[in-house]
Amino acid sequence: MLHALRGFFVFACAILGALIAKEVYKLGYVEGGLFGAGVGFSCALLELAYARRFIGVISTVMFGVLFGFIVAYLLISVLNLFPALKPAPSAGDPKGDTAIVYRDVGIIFVFCFLSVLAIMHAKDDFKFVIPFVELKREGKTIRPFILDTSAIIDGRIVDVIGSKILDAQIIVPKFVLEELHALSDSADKIKRERGRRGLDLLQAMQKLPQGVEVRDVLLPDVEGVDAKLVKFATLIDGRLVTTDFNLNKVATVQKIEVVNLNDLAAALRPPVMQGEKLTIKIIKRGEGATQGVGYLEDGTMVVAEECSDRIGQEVELTVTNILQTRAGRLIFGRPAAPAQPVGRA
Repeated sequence: MLHALRGFFVFACAILGALIAKEVYKLGYVEGGLFGAGVGFSCALLELAYARRFIGVISTVMFGVLFGFIVAYLLISVLNLFPALKPAPSAGDPKGDTAIVYRDVGIIFVFCFLSVLAIMHAKDDFKFVIPFVELKREGKTIRPFILDTSAIIDGRIVDVIGSKILDAQIIVPKFVLEELHALSDSADKIKRERGRRGLDLLQAMQKLPQGVEVRDVLLPDVEGVDAKLVKFATLIDGRLVTTDFNLNKVATVQKIEVVNLNDLAAALRPPVMQGEKLTIKIIKRGEGATQGVGYLEDGTMVVAEECSDRIGQEVELTVTNILQTRAGRLIFGRPAAPAQPVGRA
């Protein structure tokens, strides 16, 4: 619908430009039509790129000017009822018409200006003045989440959305959907499977109660999906959801808030303390001669001493040390000692 309205606006500008060029400037219809279409298309691009960012300010100014005009009109009508309040005529203006015009323009300007200021200072209470209208609250803005390709393919985002942790609108730009489609058509088997998995997960997300909006975004002057994501997040003041380390760094440098699913998963890992017992399955040898390696359900690596010969077995370990590395936690443990029988007194 919005694209249809933009197209109609460009078409109307072309017709208007052709008529003005012919009737006013005595030029050809074609030149005027092209000029009008160019102006309309430029306005449509500006609206598409910046209107969402300044919609709060635009709404404030519109309501302020409208309210100011109404108050000024009522005041001018009251002043015109009293002949004694009309401006006195002068030598250059024997009827006082020019002075009346200046007076009316001044009243309109003052009341429009005061109305805009009043509404900007009372944004949070404006919904009580005009029902169903609430302007942007300072400091309490709920900014949307923008999903990138890596977050969709990862799959954990489906459970995160289903848990209702993300309390704002969730957006998937159309260029991300196009990247998933390109991956699903790739000649490389791994890329093709990742792309198809991403499309299936996106469809699953759209069926959730919170839902996901696929938004058509035009950024013709920006190359690359990551650059477009950063630009789009800047335009709508959104938050990026990703697992891409490089995108995370680039967005952070440009002061864009990033929700990294890996960081979220690490924060939700259950705590493990030294001396605790845990059971893991040894799946491979470790770097040490007697070490075996297993993993917890959340993906945390566990290095088991004296377990290199127990690959494929489940072993109960006692945690001996916990290291926090840049890649995550690393847990060390030894086979738990069997319980000692209690002797008789």
